[in-house]
Amino acid sequence: MRLFAAVLPPENVTAELASVVDELRNLPGAGHGLRWTGRPGWHFTLAFYGEVDEELVPDLSARLERSARRTDPFPLSLRGGGRFGGRALWAGAAGDVRTLRLLAERAGAAGRKAGVEREEHRRYRPHLTLARSREETDFGPYVSLLGGFEGREWTVGELCLMRSRLPASGVPGEQPRYEVYGRWALGGPSDGPLAGGG
Repeated sequence: MRLFAAVLPPENVTAELASVVDELRNLPGAGHGLRWTGRPGWHFTLAFYGEVDEELVPDLSARLERSARRTDPFPLSLRGGGRFGGRALWAGAAGDVRTLRLLAERAGAAGRKAGVEREEHRRYRPHLTLARSREETDFGPYVSLLGGFEGREWTVGELCLMRSRLPASGVPGEQPRYEVYGRWALGGPSDGPLAGGG
């Protein structure tokens, strides 16, 4: 199964961002060649594990639970945005980004210790992907509009293990579906993997 660790912003936070994204989607050219991520899929990826053998998942889950317990809840908000070249547009993070990075390091280490193969290790850059493009796109106007955005602060209280189901229909523009496979409270006891999370 295709898995990644993530922080999920709460509904009231994504609602604020959605109103700005509506403005972005009305910019000239926004409908051509851009694939906008759906609001249900908005998240901060901490560590991407890719395809994981099912027998490795219990050990990965146990290690993620320990990572969550060792990390205290922390404040975070959405602020501004940026781009990865001309291929991806994202919203940024503000608040205790240092602890978010620490949680990402711990989630990455949990995967390595559980035997999950990952792409090469890169410095963690917190971002919430808003749109992708197959072709080089000038995201300058989008980044400018996002520059003034600052969302409400929330307390990150859990670490989630997410399952990604890629589109199989072949319908253009169809989004991957993300499901919470397990969630663990930061700094405390855990709910463990969700019942029937497979």
